[in-house]
This record gives sequence, structure tokens and C-alpha cells, in this order.
Amino acid sequence: MYRYDQYDHQIVKERLAQFRDQVRRRLANELTEEEFLPLRLQNGLYMQRHAYMYRIAIPYGLLSSTQLRKLAYIARKYDRGYGHFTTRQNIQFNWINLEEVPDILEHLNSVEMHSIQTSGNDVRNTTADEYAGVAADELVDPRPYAELVRQWSTFHPEFAYLPRKFKIAFNAAKEDRAALMMHDIGIEIVKNEQGEIGYRVLVGGGLGRTPILGSFICEFLPWQHLLTYIEAILRVYNQYGRRDNKFKARIKILLKATGVEEFARMVEEEWADLKDGPGTLTEEEFNRISAYFTPPPYETLANEDALLKQQRAESKAFDNWMKRNVKPHKVPGYAAVVMSLKKPGVPPGDATAEQMDFVADMADRYSFGELRVTHEQNLVLADVKQSELFEVWQQAKAHHLATPNIGLLTDVICCPGGDFCSLANAKSIPIAAAITERFEDIDFQHDIGEIELNMSGCINACGHHHIGNIGILGVDKDGSEWYQISIGGAQGNHSSIGKIIGPSFSAQQVPGVVDRLLQVYVRDRLQGERFIDTVRRIGVEPFKEHVYATPIEGGALVGEDEYA
Repeated sequence: MYRYDQYDHQIVKERLAQFRDQVRRRLANELTEEEFLPLRLQNGLYMQRHAYMYRIAIPYGLLSSTQLRKLAYIARKYDRGYGHFTTRQNIQFNWINLEEVPDILEHLNSVEMHSIQTSGNDVRNTTADEYAGVAADELVDPRPYAELVRQWSTFHPEFAYLPRKFKIAFNAAKEDRAALMMHDIGIEIVKNEQGEIGYRVLVGGGLGRTPILGSFICEFLPWQHLLTYIEAILRVYNQYGRRDNKFKARIKILLKATGVEEFARMVEEEWADLKDGPGTLTEEEFNRISAYFTPPPYETLANEDALLKQQRAESKAFDNWMKRNVKPHKVPGYAAVVMSLKKPGVPPGDATAEQMDFVADMADRYSFGELRVTHEQNLVLADVKQSELFEVWQQAKAHHLATPNIGLLTDVICCPGGDFCSLANAKSIPIAAAITERFEDIDFQHDIGEIELNMSGCINACGHHHIGNIGILGVDKDGSEWYQISIGGAQGNHSSIGKIIGPSFSAQQVPGVVDRLLQVYVRDRLQGERFIDTVRRIGVEPFKEHVYATPIEGGALVGEDEYA
């Protein structure tokens, strides 16, 4: 993984000293809150309902065991013993005292981490496929490309105050696991007919108040022009993006106003002055970055098919875990293991300090000292020997990290919502808990099959509810918390925005609504169809009719409560 060089150490050290003085001045009332606001936001610090929330960058979701142990230490010493992993592959702490933030930054710096540009109107944490470097369907490892953009965009003076926040994601696999379509810029790494590496460039995706899937504006960009082309896009956005209305300030609004063809033309015109300039990548620079992402010392192993078959036959629980939590690896004899942070009764994405220490130990013992954070708010050990999977499962189970629900109904994606966030209209964690409790039976979940349920406490869509197969949005209704339901959203190669099924529901009704949606799916699905496939085939109307056919009282249904 990438290690800081002398310049990284210098700029992070200088930023630490700068922010320590800014915090001192704020505490001494030498800075007003209005003056302090942009300073703290560019250092990842938000004011929420009860305390400051502090967001720490995890570039492209990659962590060392040493870094995770430091996050566990921060959770114990400065928070309430846990952290929350986000859909942006970052971690947040929800109970931070302002005067202690510089000390936290000092600890982060000691393990080559920071919180720079995890908020504010700048280029945010660059994200990528959580299985980058090990995915069986991968063309190349996208992490060096993501690291190049991270270095280029950090402290870029021209893009420190954009019209609005800006997010970039990379994918280099056949399956899009980076949700490219919902990013301001999505970079798909491809090869042309001559076998040369380049990029398909997508612009203008985003959720929030106006959910829009991005549009491709370049079908093949040669690899050396990555940074100059992104710079051209950002220059167009910086010049023409709206600054008079923050709800219409994202690049997706600009793209919609100009049209895709005109926006692409504007970018090409801007790029003409940049494409062969000093921002052009050289092989020397690319190789310098790529050297940090060399494969670990894999052993020559055979696939443990016979052993795993026997172990799975002897333990149904292990078999369930293998089906959902173990992913293919491009090196024979290895597998990627997902540690589920979706145990019933626990807020989705939360991990205790003890669990972080445990996963760090597991990474050292089984996965070359590295781990990943997923977009779905789970953790991954990317390089586990197949012969050790049963042992890993037993230990993960003992630490409540082996719930076999990855990609299933209770693998809920969920923002902190109204329990913490001052922007939220409604709570999301209790709704996730109620749904998980109602559908906890793992055999039922396996029968229902793959389904993505995403929940946000407000229209800002931190839980990505628009692209959930079932999306739940907290809304304010005459001062009360209600929930709007959509279906048909999806991420990946066939991304789509969900459609609202009708009027909103009370908190007590939401599990019953999900129940009725599943009843229609089970009734109407064809052999092998996932929930999203059935929705796309029959449309929203049959689901809507069944949900609103009879009243839903509390958490139970009035009328039927049985699956066909």
C-alpha cells in the first residue's frame, strides 16, 4: 500500500500545525463559528446534534493493520468506544471534543492518515473497488490510478473552493463495484483494440435532492492524460457551476443544463491547452506509484475444493457463510473474506474498538497485514488462504463479525440519521434495527436471495437510498418522522434510480411495508430471478397495489402475513 514520502509528511505536518492554531483561536473566540466553518470542514469536522463528528480519510478503502489499531485507540480515548464506516470507505467518530481534534490529527499522522478534504467544497476521498488488486474479473489494479488522483487533488489550489463537493471513483473490473454512475467523475479503466490501457470517463452522477446517473463523455482516454482531462472537467465546473444555490451547485446540474454533447465539447476545448502540458503522466511517475501496490508474497497453492466441500457439508452455518461472505480471488488457493458489520441489534457500519483490534490481528495473521472498507459498510480481508477459511470463520463468529448476510436483506446500508446528524429529517438506525429483527432468519434471507436495502435519514442520501433495490428515505411530515419507500434502484453495471411507490409511512409501518414488497416478489418471481429483476420485469404497480391494498398498523400487517 502507499507510504508517505517526505512531501506527504511535510504537508500533513504543516496542516496539523495550522489547524491546531485555528482550533486554539476558535476556542479563544478569536474566530467566529462562521469564520471557523470552512476551516473545520476542510479538515473533516462537522457539528452534529450532540458533538462534533470527525471524518477520517481511507483512500480507496485500503487500511493497514497498524492504521486500524490506531483507529481503535482513537475510538477508546476520544470517542465512546466505536467508529462508523461509511459508504465513502471512510470512518467517522460521532462524539469528538473540539479541543482534542489536533491531538487526534497527531495520532493519525503517526500512521500516515489524515482527514484533509473529507468535507468541504473540494475533491473528496477518491474511492475504488474494495477488491482492487485481488478481484478475479479485474483488468488491472485501479489503486495506483486512484492514488495519483488523490495526490494530485489534495491541496490543489485551483480546486479548494469548488461550487460544491466533488467525488471521484475508479473501477477496473468487469463488474462495477465502485458505483461509478453516481459519482461526479467515474473512471472505468479499459483496453482498446490495440491492447492499450485507457479510460472511459463518466461525468455528472450524483444522488441527493436531484438523483442523476452519470453520462460518458469520453469513450477512450489514453492513460497518460488522466490528470489533465480531470483538470479540464474541474475547470469547466469551477467556471460555470452555480454558486447562488447550493442545491443546484453540483456538476450534475451543470451537465443537465448544457447537455452531454455541449459539456463534452467544453471539456475538450479546455483540455486542448492542458493535454500535453506538465500534468501529463510519465511512465516514470506511474511506475513510482505502482511500486507501492505490488502483490504480496503469495504461496503457490492449489484450490482447496475437497477440504471446503467436506467442511461445508459438516456445518450448515459455515456453508451459509461461505455462500455470502467469501469472494473469489485471482490467485489460486486464496479467497477474499467479508467481515460483516451488520449483526442484528448493531447500527450498520459500526465497529467497536475491540472489533477493530481483532480485525487488525486477523489481517496480520491471515491477510498480509492489510484490509479493505467496502461501499456497503463492511470490512474485507482480501488475501486469506482457502485452507484457513474455516478457522477465520470460527474466530470472526466469536467476535460477532460472521453474520452470513452479505448482499442479503439485512446487509442494510444506512447513514447515522437523526440519532446524530443535524441535517437528518428522521432516524434511520432504529428502522434498520426493526427491519433486521423482523427478517433475521438466515434461511429466509437466503431464500429471498440478493437484495440491496438502502436507507437515508434525509434527502442528502448518505445511505444511497436512490440506488437501493428497496430505498427508504426519512422525511419530515408536519414535524413528525415519516419514511418514503422506493423500489427498483441499483448500483453496478446496470445502475438505476428507484421509483417512489406512493405516500410515506410511519416508522412503525416500515417493516410491514418491506414485508409486503417481499410478498409480491415471492409471488411473482421467475426461477432464478432476483428482486431487482422482478421489479424491472413487472414494474412498480403490482408492488404498489399490494402495499396500499389494506392498512398497515404498527409493525404488523392487517390482513395477510404469509408468503406464497
